[in-house]
Amino acid sequence: MNVDFVEYPDREMLALILADKLASQLGQHLRTNQQASLCVPGGTTPAPVFESLSATDLDWDRVTVVLGDERWVHGEHPRSNSRLLRRHLLKDEAAAANYIDLYTGDATPDEALPGLCARLEPVFPITVALLGMGNDMHTASLFPGADHLAAALAPDAPPVLAIRAEGADEPRITLTAPYLRNAINLHLLITGPEKREAFERAQKLDPLEAPIRALMDNLTVHWAE
Repeated sequence: MNVDFVEYPDREMLALILADKLASQLGQHLRTNQQASLCVPGGTTPAPVFESLSATDLDWDRVTVVLGDERWVHGEHPRSNSRLLRRHLLKDEAAAANYIDLYTGDATPDEALPGLCARLEPVFPITVALLGMGNDMHTASLFPGADHLAAALAPDAPPVLAIRAEGADEPRITLTAPYLRNAINLHLLITGPEKREAFERAQKLDPLEAPIRALMDNLTVHWAE
C-alpha cells in the first residue's frame, strides 16, 4: 500500500491547489499524447475544485471527462451527478471537453453496459482520476454490501457494472476497481474529521468491508478539516 496523505490549512486552499495539480497532470500528459482522460466523482464536495479547474487554460478539446459513477436518473434530475458536473466543471474553458455520460436513457443500467464498455475503451488507462469517499468507506458506487461488489473489485472486472445497494436510493452504474486503480494519476478528496477517521480505519479492513481499500496503491489523499 502506497498512500501519500496531504493536509491543507482549509478547504479553499485544498480546492485551488488540487485543481492546479489535476490540470498540471493533464497538461503534462497532453505534451506527449494526443488525448487525455479525466475521471471525477459526483456529490457536492468536489464542486469548488471543479469551479477552479473549469477556468484553467488547457487543451480541453483533447480531454475526455467521465464520472466515476452515476445514479440511474435523467440528466436534469436533482440527484444526477451529470447535472452537478455541467453546473460546476463543464463550462468556461472546460466546456470544450468531450464528455461521456454514463446515463444512456436505457430502462436499466444493466442494459447500457455493452455500449458503455465500448464507448469508454479509448479513455483507459485514465490519465487523472479523482475519487470521493463516503463515511461508509464506499467510493464511486462501490458500496459495502452492494449486489455486485465482489465482481466490481475483481481483477478481471469489466470497465463498468450496474450496482444496487441498500441505502443507495437508485440503481447505479459505476466504473470498477481495476479501471480506477490503474489510473496514471490517482487522487482522493476528503474533508472533515469523520472522513479522515473512516479512511484510516479502511486501511485495516478488507475491500469488501471498505471498498476504498482496493484503491490505495499509489493514491494521493487530499484532506482539509
